[in-house]
Amino acid sequence: MGRGITWAAAVLALVVGTGCGMMNNQEADPVAAEPVAAAVPSEETEVVTPEPDVTSDTPSPSPSPSKSRKASKKPKPATTSATPTEDPNNFQAPECAEYDGKAVSKSKAKSALTAAAARSYWPKSAPGLKIPKRLVLVTAWHESGWQSNIVNCDGGHGLMQVMPDTEAFINQRFEQGYDAQDYKQNAILGVNYLAWLTKAFGDQYFDGRYDLSSARCESMSDTCLLNMVIAGYNAGRGAVDAAYADKELPNPQYVYVTRSLLESCYCDRY
Repeated sequence: MGRGITWAAAVLALVVGTGCGMMNNQEADPVAAEPVAAAVPSEETEVVTPEPDVTSDTPSPSPSPSKSRKASKKPKPATTSATPTEDPNNFQAPECAEYDGKAVSKSKAKSALTAAAARSYWPKSAPGLKIPKRLVLVTAWHESGWQSNIVNCDGGHGLMQVMPDTEAFINQRFEQGYDAQDYKQNAILGVNYLAWLTKAFGDQYFDGRYDLSSARCESMSDTCLLNMVIAGYNAGRGAVDAAYADKELPNPQYVYVTRSLLESCYCDRY
């Protein structure tokens, strides 16, 4: 995986699951609910409908944490000089990770991630909102090393390390029936969550702007939209909201590694 241990694996453990298991809990208590049993869209289906209200304080169910820790009421100060001593590309799975079934090839994994990035998840209210393919590819590399069959000890599954409650959350909110155990649908679930975070943070803090380009977010420690979305994928929306009050990120090391991979990723070999 990737949500003798190298630095990257150590970062995973220290930063609430850097790179294995994706989405951390929001502060709101999840409401028990079954996901809508909708048919899974075909490969040609581009959009996800209907568009839910991202401002809801208590989504049902809420995304599940990638680790057991919830955000504290007073987040620890962000480390602005988070500089690893080893290459963040040197991905290795935690010792507790398991494997379920046969993994697909890296080329098939890349194809699924690219297709998920090409979808439009807010075609009506935010038709210009797109998740950059590069961000999708490196997030998946950070989370799983593009291993489609990896299951982390916290329950994160597959390419995007989708948690069970996050799968239910996306399926219910968007009235879909995606299965995280299918690598193509796993990619869609993860990118859909990135799009949901982008819409939520963009509307709340950036006047409806959804620009996720690195050019608009030069510092890896700034509370810019790109960094907040990356942080939210690992720590959850609630943790990012809490840290934003102090202009901090709840998981600066996780953001640092993902931003570093945007510049140079071993995944580019595939």
